[in-house]
Amino acid sequence: MEQAAGCPAVGGSYPQKNAEILSSQYGINLFLAGLLLTFAWAVHAVGISKSHLLSYLITLMFIQLLWMLWYLCRSCTQRRLIRDKDTHAGARWLKCGITLFAVITLILDSFKVGYYIDFSNCLSPTEGIFPVTHAVHTILQVYFLWCHAKDVIQSFKTLERFGVIHSVFTNLLLWTNGLLTESKHQLNEHKERLITLGFGNITIVLDDHAPQCNCTTTTLCSIFSQGIYYLYPFNIEYHILASTMLYVLWKNIGRKVENPQQNKTPFKFHGITVGMIFGLIVLTSTIAIVVVYLIQIGGSKIKSELALTMFYLHAIFVLALMCTAGIVALLIYRLEDRSLDNSKNPARKLDAELLVGTAAGSWLLSWGSILAIICAQGHPKYTWYNLPYSVLVIIEKYIQNLFIIESIHREQEKVNDDIKTLRIVTISRGNTLSLAPLYKEIYNGRAVHDSGDIPCLFKGSICGRGNDGAGVAREETNQDNSLVMHSASDFSFCSRNSVTNNKRRILKNIAAFLFLCNLSLWIPPAFGCRPEYDNGLEEIVFGFEPWIIVVNLAMPFSIFYRMHSAASLFEVNCKT
Repeated sequence: MEQAAGCPAVGGSYPQKNAEILSSQYGINLFLAGLLLTFAWAVHAVGISKSHLLSYLITLMFIQLLWMLWYLCRSCTQRRLIRDKDTHAGARWLKCGITLFAVITLILDSFKVGYYIDFSNCLSPTEGIFPVTHAVHTILQVYFLWCHAKDVIQSFKTLERFGVIHSVFTNLLLWTNGLLTESKHQLNEHKERLITLGFGNITIVLDDHAPQCNCTTTTLCSIFSQGIYYLYPFNIEYHILASTMLYVLWKNIGRKVENPQQNKTPFKFHGITVGMIFGLIVLTSTIAIVVVYLIQIGGSKIKSELALTMFYLHAIFVLALMCTAGIVALLIYRLEDRSLDNSKNPARKLDAELLVGTAAGSWLLSWGSILAIICAQGHPKYTWYNLPYSVLVIIEKYIQNLFIIESIHREQEKVNDDIKTLRIVTISRGNTLSLAPLYKEIYNGRAVHDSGDIPCLFKGSICGRGNDGAGVAREETNQDNSLVMHSASDFSFCSRNSVTNNKRRILKNIAAFLFLCNLSLWIPPAFGCRPEYDNGLEEIVFGFEPWIIVVNLAMPFSIFYRMHSAASLFEVNCKT
């Protein structure tokens, strides 16, 4: 389609490169226009209202819906065609995660519809149309990603590039819109809390976008308005995950798949009990800390200082444990001699780039806090806990990024078919050998009837070669000479195998522990527990507005980092 007949093969990639550049520029301009519109609404620009922003987003979602319907219809008509698939893209656990976030997003949309009905007298019709359109968009997009996230598109490539990149930036704009709305709510609460901490010299001006009319049902309005802000973190994660999956689909357009076959790596709870127990303890304690923090902060100056101290001490302890676990995992990797997989893989490359890129957000906040502590003239007691906390945030993410990136690039261990199962050969009286098959999986969980498996020596049991009756007879006659040689070599094999299994078990427990810890550290900032806002020291050193701008820009990346790290660690656990 993109290459005319008779064109030389050398220039075959030229039109596709142009299509990639053009589509990316289209997406960027689409995003920048929406971003400026969002910013204009946020700062109450003259002539720009929320209805203008929502109309723009509704238009983008409608265009994406048309493209997805066209793609799905075309796929149904070409079912019999064999399509290339990127086995690394759109993992099942990732699809399950985005489905969970999508379900909560649908609940959020229903709350918005209820909110619009209660305030319909003074709200624009777009505020009622938007959640309905968004709900339809969410349902169809999740179905699309479940069915086609692994596709490697080879037809209508130019058109598909524009359709997919439109979808990517539409989700990014929806993410930005949700992020800004949630941040404005958090900022208003933060301004009110500063008074209780004694920072009266900071001007408190609430940024109010509330409807200018009375609610028809007061109780329902309160439920809807409060519930919406507790559901926004899931909506934010949904859109950023959707945009990353669609971006991988865009990068795969026209790509030649090098290794279409990949062994499935299902998640198993077996062998990760220790990591899960410690991780669940951290998760439970974190939820308790967040609940107490949200209750205490803003109540009084003493209560607010105690809440901040409690948060910092808990975070320091958790981050220290995570650093230790990451260092142990890296030391185990240093003891192993395994090559890295450097093959071209858009999904894996994007994972690594997102880890480092989003970590920069929390690093920026940490360095800001460190400088504020160093430069501030007065230091309340609770602010000193911020210093080790900020240092540990930098170190922990540095170590964790190294562990995850090396894990996803390590080649999976290849196991020889001749050592997948063992046969226990026991010695009975009269030098008689009896063969007893032991169907115990060592690596890939399949019990097979082996032929010529290498044996080992266990406490009076000797694993011998199980060939046939003649082989047994030969071993009976040469028992004194051969069994000792077999025992020594086979015991060495079993020792190496045992060491390898122990390393894998430790790595799986570390990955499980870090997975739950990252989920735990995602909860506080996502649900309003943000000491960067409530500390107050940074606002004095840098100024209220500059520091708030830094926090509002960096915090979304910090929140996303935790969720993305949890997803990557889940994959590491499955592959280990």
